[in-house]
Amino acid sequence: MKKKARFYRCRACGLRFPDLAPREGCPSCGGSLELVAERHLREDALGPSRGVVEPPCVAILENIRSAWNVGSMFRTAEAAGFARLYLCGITPAGDHPGVAKTALGAESVVPWTHHPDALAVVKNLKLEGFRVLILETEEAVDWHPELPPPEGPLAVVVGNELTGVDPGVLEACDLTLRLPMRGGKRSLNVAVAFGVVALWLSARRATPR
Repeated sequence: MKKKARFYRCRACGLRFPDLAPREGCPSCGGSLELVAERHLREDALGPSRGVVEPPCVAILENIRSAWNVGSMFRTAEAAGFARLYLCGITPAGDHPGVAKTALGAESVVPWTHHPDALAVVKNLKLEGFRVLILETEEAVDWHPELPPPEGPLAVVVGNELTGVDPGVLEACDLTLRLPMRGGKRSLNVAVAFGVVALWLSARRATPR
């Protein structure tokens, strides 16, 4: 049975909001509600048959502090066809409750492993033929949607929200990209930045059927 979203409007305060379950009272003022619209929602199709891009892309989450950011990156990695996530350093594991809160099931279908040292992961992946792309704000090539992505297997590294990527990992990378900023802030939220690059790579690579 498909999920159904119900959209209500409060007769007292005018609040218009959705809910997945029938409601009688306004969550803001407790006033009576009128049902103004309904829509059926498509169910997620998470499973082992999901499309994975080729050549493969993996992500290394290096010392990410926020479990919610990690969960968001799981969800993005699943949507973009990434093959695996390497959770390194202080990055919360995939079974952390905060990760599950924002991953919405993606943490159960995207393979992941936890490692104490991101540099060791990078070195091992390079031995396996992966090139390493790092998202950073310093001494980097400006990203653009038309920029040709690296060829072959690729590992994308995103680092700590406050300190950036470990200098040792930076030295081992093949390409460092910076997302251009028009405003005063020098960077985006780490999960948002990962989303930009992950979907760019997904759009430029094939998905086997």
